[in-house]
Amino acid sequence: MFHHDPFGRSDADSIVRTLGSKHEQNYIYLFDQEVIDFQRLVPTWDSMILRTTRVDKNITAYPIRFDRLHGALVTSEKDSVDVMQAAEYLKAKSFYYFFHGWAALDWYRGYDRTYLIQPPEERLIGRTFISPNRTIGGDRLHRVAMLYHFEKNGLFHNHISAPRVCPVEGTDIVDISRRLEKHYPDIVATLRSSNNLPRTFQGEATQEMHSCWLSLFRQTFNSLLYHVTETSFFGKKLHLTEKTFKPIAMGMPFVLTSTAGSLEYLRSYGFKTFGHLWDESYDQETDDYKRLDKIASLIKNLDSMPRSEKQKLFEEAIPTIRHNWEHFYHGNFEQILWRELTTMMDDIRDHLSN
Repeated sequence: MFHHDPFGRSDADSIVRTLGSKHEQNYIYLFDQEVIDFQRLVPTWDSMILRTTRVDKNITAYPIRFDRLHGALVTSEKDSVDVMQAAEYLKAKSFYYFFHGWAALDWYRGYDRTYLIQPPEERLIGRTFISPNRTIGGDRLHRVAMLYHFEKNGLFHNHISAPRVCPVEGTDIVDISRRLEKHYPDIVATLRSSNNLPRTFQGEATQEMHSCWLSLFRQTFNSLLYHVTETSFFGKKLHLTEKTFKPIAMGMPFVLTSTAGSLEYLRSYGFKTFGHLWDESYDQETDDYKRLDKIASLIKNLDSMPRSEKQKLFEEAIPTIRHNWEHFYHGNFEQILWRELTTMMDDIRDHLSN
């Protein structure tokens, strides 16, 4: 069995073998923490091929025979072109379970037994949305695009955090935005002239984000909705992380800036979304840039509503908020995940025993 350590890394040097011996016949490769970018991770796949190839030492003549082990690639994304490419490259069969659902249940457990979560019925809505953003480099271009839309639409009076310079790559947002000029010709000029970046939440010294616990309670409970900028946005795949479960655990409506079909994917696990209150057709838009524009238009329209209408809209959302919160905290979601996990393990056993 192989996995990556520490959490969050996916390079070849982070591969760890946790089980097995020199006599092993099969292997399980857990790539369930991070999203798969096939092309970027070719060095990782090549390292795995070397680690899972047995040389027949009884053969002295050339060419030496190499036997590939029987492999299972375990990921946390569905309907993914990248997963298909990785599995084919590794000559392994891919298997899926919702790792990030389990992670969210673990990381956000116990908040339902504290006084930190203000009951939705007691909240007074003052802002339209909260939108935490930290990493903007690499394949997080959708966050840069949304910040551009926020600037163009005058939405920075809401609870938004964002860096001017990506804290991971050390690259200025203006330089990153050049990759989007084909779709937004004025994006460089717009972000260069912006006075809203960098931006931290009022009363917060930094824009530090926390994956494994909840925070920003004051800003969240003052907002109509939580704008989630997920890890994945471009391309064909379904991959949600703990970010999507933050508004659920905090009793919030949400809009997802994620891959097409993400809301439908979330509903398949028993959660409800808010299409009865606003237009969620963006979720079916497969053109990535049109989807960005639809999300920005939706948020702009909600922001233009009077505060009294936002309050009413939030109150109409409370039954759905309650359903999601109880589904998450009272065991129903866990039961779905458990059935999915045990089915996957049975399938892996059958695959490796053939």
